[in-house]
Amino acid sequence: MKRKIIVYVLPVLVLGIFAFTLLSSGKKEKILLEVVSKSLESGHFEAYNVDRNMSDRIYKLYLESLDYSKRYLLKEDVDNLEKYRFKLDEEIKGAKFDFFDLSVKIINQRLKETESIYKEILDKPFDFEKNEMFETDPKKMDFPKNDKERTERWRQLLKYQTMVKLSDLLTIQENAIKDKDTTYKVLDFKELESKAREALKTDYSELYRRLYQVDEKDRLDAYLNSYIGSYDPHSEYMQPKEKETFDINFSGQLEGIGAQLQEQNGYIKVASIVPGSPSWKQGDLKAGDIILKVAQGNAEPLSLVDMRIDDAVQYIRGKKGTEVRLTVKKPDASISVISIIRDIVVLEETYAKSAIVKVNGSSKRYGYIYLPTFYADFNDRNGRRCATDVAFEVEKLKKEDIDGIILDLRNNGGGSLSDVVEMAGLFIKDGPIVQVKSRGGAPYIWKDTDTRIQYDGDLVLMVNTLSASASEILAAAMQDYSRAVVVGAPTTFGKGTVQRIIDLDDFVGDSYSDVKPLGALRLTTQKFYRINGGATQLKGVVPDIILPDVYGAIDIGEKELDNVIPWDEISSVAYKKWSLPATNMLELKGNSEARIAKSSTFQMVKENSERLMKQKGLTKYSLNLKVYRQEQAKLKDEGKKYEKMLEAQTKLETFSLTDDLKKMESDSIKLASAKVWQSDLKKDAYLEEAVFIMQEIK
Repeated sequence: MKRKIIVYVLPVLVLGIFAFTLLSSGKKEKILLEVVSKSLESGHFEAYNVDRNMSDRIYKLYLESLDYSKRYLLKEDVDNLEKYRFKLDEEIKGAKFDFFDLSVKIINQRLKETESIYKEILDKPFDFEKNEMFETDPKKMDFPKNDKERTERWRQLLKYQTMVKLSDLLTIQENAIKDKDTTYKVLDFKELESKAREALKTDYSELYRRLYQVDEKDRLDAYLNSYIGSYDPHSEYMQPKEKETFDINFSGQLEGIGAQLQEQNGYIKVASIVPGSPSWKQGDLKAGDIILKVAQGNAEPLSLVDMRIDDAVQYIRGKKGTEVRLTVKKPDASISVISIIRDIVVLEETYAKSAIVKVNGSSKRYGYIYLPTFYADFNDRNGRRCATDVAFEVEKLKKEDIDGIILDLRNNGGGSLSDVVEMAGLFIKDGPIVQVKSRGGAPYIWKDTDTRIQYDGDLVLMVNTLSASASEILAAAMQDYSRAVVVGAPTTFGKGTVQRIIDLDDFVGDSYSDVKPLGALRLTTQKFYRINGGATQLKGVVPDIILPDVYGAIDIGEKELDNVIPWDEISSVAYKKWSLPATNMLELKGNSEARIAKSSTFQMVKENSERLMKQKGLTKYSLNLKVYRQEQAKLKDEGKKYEKMLEAQTKLETFSLTDDLKKMESDSIKLASAKVWQSDLKKDAYLEEAVFIMQEIK
């Protein structure tokens, strides 16, 4: 099959130089607003009207960015801003900044006021024997009515944060005494409490230093992104310095911890873990974790709460061999400190690889292909591509005379569309794979035109909640053709849109060089549709056989984001289904459900999901130190039961391929790596269930 090149083209209106009506003012902000407005108006997939409804969405998003925690602004401030709630459409159309200017004036004033509040409160000891509760979820609170109410909110917040630090110090001291550590200096309670407050003072001193560095450009960035975010959650304005990144990769030049994050409501949240990275190997940091603090080795931790994402990355990145300690809040609300040794991410771990798996006692042997991402090197013609690599793994497995193939797309966040199409073509004769539609245009149909079928045996595709974008396209195509049995979580991620990075400088003439650089716009321009006509957007792909979701209680997926583009459908395209589909799907489902009901591992997954769901709503914490420590101890004890729920040995046996063994004979490191990987596969209850399903396909 010839390699296709993806070219996403914006509607013609966007590609010309805009004619401005406001350039005479010379204000860069007005030019930037109009460029962004016209780009959205003519290029975004959805043809939204900038009206009162959109004004309301912009207002809500911007107010959250201004003071999500509701500890700076007063109710009177919000009332003043509220006057513009349904007038921002007029402001945008007229390139006015009255609302924006007022918001900047107010927030700057309130920041100065609250700086003196925290200093005064932290100068005095807290009474941790008093029984009072603190609400941690701002959504359950209103803005304080007056100075007195705001001061009380700060007092409770600072008491809670001091209590958390004090609890950590007490735990360290208790462990030192228990371990008879003679180097540790034991302090009395008053000294520890003072130490906790002083540490928090340092945190807030750093926080306010950063807050005062937020200038009008940064505020404008937030305002523009509230406007753009009212269209959809994946479109975004980026200042010139931010063009190269959207979700920040912690691995930084492949040296770091190897995780991706996103900023969410003032917190730094782990979006995904890079396969093969230090975080992946260490194993404790997970998608959905919130990073509260970061420390360089045993140095004093630095709070990341309310820190900008690009600043946070600088503290987490580091040279190979150095230690970073992350204080994270788990989905069950427990707090953990995770130590990770930074390293160079092992690229081999991000590529497709295969093994042979079988159930103990069975003669049936199956090929297993792990594909962590749909990678492609578009800068190098001869670079690694996942479609080529998977085809190579399939050929190796065929030489092993396997009885079926399991393709694992779990945690695969997507990538190259052309490789998806080519990869799908390995398993069917030819035909359409996916439809890609721009606004107002007819859908473009991506097809497999190669009539060769590389593998025509039984095929199982594994997916989960974190299988997104390109993974969903492949799973949907194989499902629509009845070519594979799709197995996994109740639904995949649900990201069915395409974004394009646009350099805004391209849309103003050379005579306006004084306003450049304007930055870039990440714009949602297209949408994916299955060949049966349904979008993968929002709904994702529902597997043929559903397994308990290990991420079931975590807020992950397109549906959890604000202002998402809705699901819809277009006309289906003609395609010929696979001639030998699984004919016993009802039997496969029933047998799988019966095994899951008897599986202690899957029952624990369900129990843990239910436990986390209950705890999600518990956002109030006692400010009584003794009660708080008891609650934390209880959470940790409950969590211990489930820490190793996915590490139980299964009935699987695993083997390296003959070709791979020959290549690894003289490489002890690769042999050891393969051994560790196969050992992990033997503990994979989801893979075991996929093999059981494969055995029963008729």
